[in-house]
Amino acid sequence: MNTKLSVNINKIATIRNARGGNTPNVKQVAIDCQRFGAEGITVHPRPDERHITRKDVFDLQPIVTTEFNIEGYPDERYLKIIEEIRPAQATLVPDPPNVLTSNAGWDTKARLEELKKLVTTIKSWGVRTSIFVGTDLELIRYAKETGTDRVEFYTGPYAEEYTQNREKAIEPFVKAAELAHSLNLGINAGHDLSLENLEYFRENIPQLAEVSIGHALISDALYFGLENTIQRYLYLLERAALKNA
Repeated sequence: MNTKLSVNINKIATIRNARGGNTPNVKQVAIDCQRFGAEGITVHPRPDERHITRKDVFDLQPIVTTEFNIEGYPDERYLKIIEEIRPAQATLVPDPPNVLTSNAGWDTKARLEELKKLVTTIKSWGVRTSIFVGTDLELIRYAKETGTDRVEFYTGPYAEEYTQNREKAIEPFVKAAELAHSLNLGINAGHDLSLENLEYFRENIPQLAEVSIGHALISDALYFGLENTIQRYLYLLERAALKNA
């Protein structure tokens, strides 16, 4: 399976917003990411607009010619954006507006009925759905019951433990991926994946359809340049896939 690289450009907007104006240019960066080989663009338009703004999302709509992935907490504002934009994918994350970053998956059991309604609504707009989850096997089974097309694994715990014991770090994700695949759920992953740990993750999760990477990739680009950085990430994904062939 070819694992697609979707570049999360939130951090580009964060830098721009720190100074005001339009430097760096979010639209141009999205164009360049795709030109350099990225197979998707991810944004997370939070209500406080501390990075990507609602205007950015609409400005990006005609520019993203690969896959547009809009992630966020599914409140009324988010759903209105999805309905109007109709991106390739809507990724539902459980973080309320006041948190710094996504740091856990959905409790799909406790919020099953809510998620069912959300997934049904979003899919009625012709948009692929993905639900942010951890590696709890019971919650992955409940994710299947929501009707979602895919799950996105929250890989923060994997990245945190990778440097101490990568075999232990990957183990729960392997089991979770095997279950998700057996349930015919597509598998995405994101959060703290990097040049250091991405290849090993992909090597052990051959069912991986897409990774969404922002913070590490944009940080790497400060040293290596954006084009070179994207090529490095694509190379790791391709090399890991060849090991599975």
